[in-house]
Amino acid sequence: MAGGWARDGAVQDQIDDTVSDAVKAARARIPIGEGLEECEDCGEPIPKARRKALPSARTCVNCQSERDASIVSVGINRRGSKDSQLR
Repeated sequence: MAGGWARDGAVQDQIDDTVSDAVKAARARIPIGEGLEECEDCGEPIPKARRKALPSARTCVNCQSERDASIVSVGINRRGSKDSQLR
């Protein structure tokens, strides 16, 4: 049941769109192409287990962790409350 001017199912549509956007963003970050034996950031060898699990890996675990930590999520604010717009 939607409230105010929203139609029934609007909340679920927002949830679905948010999940869809997150999946698209995650897929865009997956490396494509041939992987490397040495990290392109630090030059250290990429462990064989990592290269086997992710054949297109181009960074070691430490460097990839640093890259992942630096990603800033900038999404669409789909919540209409005033409080969510102030964050």
